[in-house]
Amino acid sequence: QAQLEESGGGLVQAGDSLRLSCAASGRTFSSGAMGWFRQAPGKEYEFVAAITWSGQSRHYANAVKGRFTISRDNAKNAVYLQMNSLKPEDTAVYYCVAGPPWGPSWDDWNAMYYWGKGTLATVSS
Repeated sequence: QAQLEESGGGLVQAGDSLRLSCAASGRTFSSGAMGWFRQAPGKEYEFVAAITWSGQSRHYANAVKGRFTISRDNAKNAVYLQMNSLKPEDTAVYYCVAGPPWGPSWDDWNAMYYWGKGTLATVSS
């Protein structure tokens, strides 16, 4: 059974950094992309970032571009999200996902194949 497990969330102040980790088990996700979605209180799931298996192609939501960096370590079956210059509006539960190859379907959270349980990042002003 494939599983994704996030870690690294916490409470920080605006301008601080957090590094989220996602450990995958049960299978390797080599046929599609992996990434992160987030859900702020009372809001819909929102795409944050995605990375292809090779790591050569990375994609970001406009809201985080230039502040967040996604990376992966295939030897460890892990994906990471480095979040810098955090803002209060980044407060959300962050979910690690495994999905189809990068494309328009990544705009739709329903199209993702596997989800972790999420980790909460809270940014105070």
